[in-house]
Amino acid sequence: MSWEEFNKYPHTICGVIEKWAEETPDKIALIIYDTEKQVIYKDFNNNIKAMALKLYNMGFRKGDILVTSLPFLYEHIVLGYACAKLGVMWTPLDLRLKPAEIMRSLELLKEKAKMYCHLGKTSAANFGMIGAAIKKEVTWLKYVVQFSTPEDKYRNGIIPAFQIAEEAKNEFLEAIKNPDTMKDFLEECSKVDDKDPILIIFTTGSTGFPKPAMITNVGITCQNLCLAKGIHVEDDDLMLVNLPPSHVGGTTEQLMTTLFKGGTCVVLHIFNPANTLDAIQKYKVTVFGQIPALFVMEWRLPNYNNYDLSSLKYAIYGGQSVDRPFLEKLSSMAPKFGSGLGLTEVSGFCSYTPLDGTVDDILESLGHDYPITPLTIRSPMKEDGTAGEELVTGEIGEICYSGPQLFTGYFNNEVATRNTISVDGILYTGDMGFKDNKNWLHLAGRRKFLIKPKGYQVFPPEVEGFIGDLPQVEFVGVVGAKHEVFSEGIVAYIKLKEGEKLTEKQVIEHCKGMAAFKRPSLIIFLDEFPLNRVAKTDYVTLSERIQADIDNARVNGGWDSP
Repeated sequence: MSWEEFNKYPHTICGVIEKWAEETPDKIALIIYDTEKQVIYKDFNNNIKAMALKLYNMGFRKGDILVTSLPFLYEHIVLGYACAKLGVMWTPLDLRLKPAEIMRSLELLKEKAKMYCHLGKTSAANFGMIGAAIKKEVTWLKYVVQFSTPEDKYRNGIIPAFQIAEEAKNEFLEAIKNPDTMKDFLEECSKVDDKDPILIIFTTGSTGFPKPAMITNVGITCQNLCLAKGIHVEDDDLMLVNLPPSHVGGTTEQLMTTLFKGGTCVVLHIFNPANTLDAIQKYKVTVFGQIPALFVMEWRLPNYNNYDLSSLKYAIYGGQSVDRPFLEKLSSMAPKFGSGLGLTEVSGFCSYTPLDGTVDDILESLGHDYPITPLTIRSPMKEDGTAGEELVTGEIGEICYSGPQLFTGYFNNEVATRNTISVDGILYTGDMGFKDNKNWLHLAGRRKFLIKPKGYQVFPPEVEGFIGDLPQVEFVGVVGAKHEVFSEGIVAYIKLKEGEKLTEKQVIEHCKGMAAFKRPSLIIFLDEFPLNRVAKTDYVTLSERIQADIDNARVNGGWDSP
């Protein structure tokens, strides 16, 4: 993989869509599983331009931010690409975030955020209440937009998305009739280049709280080319998109890689194990990738073996480590399978196991890099901010990357950015590993003390702080452990203040104030809480007892019991 090969393609995500709209205008770009809507490249490109023009008319300019809490609706995809066309940074948030978590995210983006988009009333919840809370509390935000039906309730000051869509269509048609009216808009679009950030994904960093990582046009398109080569995605492939837009797995990897190669995306609004298998069967999906926990959910369906998955050519997993039984099961699902290392700060995948790899090969390593985004193993960053020395083969050190896939930094957080990217352009992933004689990457351990339930990143202090808000709690320690469904689960150890009472049920109810993936799967009350010599939580002692606590929970039908 070289710059010469990369330069054969557009380096902006909208340039990619324009390319296919011109070369294969009538080919299907998107199939929305939930609505059965099918969109060809020509119409997709026109919808993007119409919405971009509307955003421009609403005052959006390059460098602004538009925040969403939406599933993978077709209208959401168009909105994201329309942002990119203007150089606006689309920021999809996790749908499960609570109002306080959303407000914290918005505050971090206050300098440039202009719009927040949310759902209305659904069968799952009334998201309109979240929009109302945002409108009331975040007074500096210019627009709050609700994606819902015309019959739904729209609270005062909240704009219906269907109204914006209708105005976008009419304004675009009028502009086509009078091209001179588009002059300023087109001039604004021309300012956008491949090095501009056009996507923000919140990622957990060393502070333990989500940080907004800015990802560029060239970072995404370079990752698209590398991932497509790594798993042999071509223009005749159908990729299933069933991960959320708030994760690079759903956005830059599944969705944008397929569109980069001129293929077809089969998109689920939200993940559902039965719908995933049905979509593969119904539309003859050839490629898909997930975190291991989602595969397990699908395999546990009582009618799993009734689905026809014979169209699958390749299945990819990432985000969590797996064992031999998992890979053997995966090998029965698709003839080729693999994994690699993926990071938000590197725009998605950055290492790739071989396509012809065996179970042993994939268990052994995280695969190879590509020369355009080279992997190095280094000593820690130096005090002057330059990268540490590159280490020799077999020596464990910091896993680092360089090249065009690197993100530009964390929005409005120069300190965190400089702790991640050296002044000479080397990104420190926070993971430890080494390269073998084949230059394959081996993971040795995480420097960041993260727990990864369902592939999401959870930093213990965030959960500990939330549980610690309960007045009865004296000490709390959070530890991760292997979970047969979630890959990793969260265990919370709690010591109460003398004379206080608190039940497991009360803790669980309190934790509903956090996103679901952050909530403990097991709560243990301790009479004596282990502290180390500097009076901090002794995580080693907690980890030593965790297996016995999990085994006891399983006996009683808890943890990951079927």
